[in-house]
Amino acid sequence: MSLPHPLDEPEFYDHLMIKRFMAWVIDLVITLVMVLVALVLTGFLAIFILPFVWAAIAIAYRTVMLTRYGATLGMMVASVRWVRLDATRPDQTLALWHSVIYAGSMSFVIPQIASVAMMMITPYRQGLNDWILGTTIVNRYIEH
Repeated sequence: MSLPHPLDEPEFYDHLMIKRFMAWVIDLVITLVMVLVALVLTGFLAIFILPFVWAAIAIAYRTVMLTRYGATLGMMVASVRWVRLDATRPDQTLALWHSVIYAGSMSFVIPQIASVAMMMITPYRQGLNDWILGTTIVNRYIEH
């Protein structure tokens, strides 16, 4: 079994760029709030290793949410979900790798640009980390 091809069933992939952006903004705000809480709880000592704290929180958040629900809170609000190209639900290891590769790619401009470009040109609208892992984002409420 595999996901429907975008040319055969485009409703799985309609409006994904704007939905992904909306999910990204929501998840950014959520992780920012968690980072601020961590700063307060550490008496602001975590400020000295802020990039590592932020990365750890973001990776943990994304891994837990993707493993448990197949979507982050931002993705849930945007009505999209994360799936493998064979239409199966990804496991915890794949969610961890997805989160780590995503965090790494967000640390550099070139991978960010490449990821957005790939979302525009790949048939399944995959970002860089999705392409590497054989996953993608699809509209949540489409039944197949």
